[in-house]
Amino acid sequence: MEHDSEIIRTEIIRVLNENGKTRGSELLSRVLKKAGNEKMIYREISSLVESGQVEKRIHSKSHIEYELINLSESVNNQLKSLHNELESHLNQLAIFQKESEQARISHHQRIRTVIHFIHVVQSVEGIMKLLSYYPTFKKDKMFSQINRKTGDYWEKIMDFISHQAEEEFFNDVLSTIRITQINSENVN
Repeated sequence: MEHDSEIIRTEIIRVLNENGKTRGSELLSRVLKKAGNEKMIYREISSLVESGQVEKRIHSKSHIEYELINLSESVNNQLKSLHNELESHLNQLAIFQKESEQARISHHQRIRTVIHFIHVVQSVEGIMKLLSYYPTFKKDKMFSQINRKTGDYWEKIMDFISHQAEEEFFNDVLSTIRITQINSENVN
């Protein structure tokens, strides 16, 4: 029951993210396609209104609109959080690069660390790809900044890889990534 509630809440927020102001009847019909029944959906809408996440505007008894409160501010805060996380990982990569130049870090440790950073940037790129389908995210100035930052991240990773003493380092990274992907497909 609680799982259905989360699905309904997520769907309500997704619909309001896509459309902005939405009539109550349209919101109900779109969420009803995904999950729940009318009573559960209206209960979740009321809960979101009470929590202050959604604003309810009553024009008449038959014309009620819902809208996310401070959508642009919320979008910007989410993107800033993602940007800060990416910036933090970039700093960690720079620190690791300096440490690996100064101290003798094992071949396997460097490969594991590079793969970790690759997974981080791939994860951020995946999130950005999903968010690109929502105009409210795509219009925000932080969206393009994050995309540029991921490009910088890839450059730093490739710079690190190209400056390794071992000629096979790049091939080892590639083969390890392929092995990781193959093993993850077998997990159910």
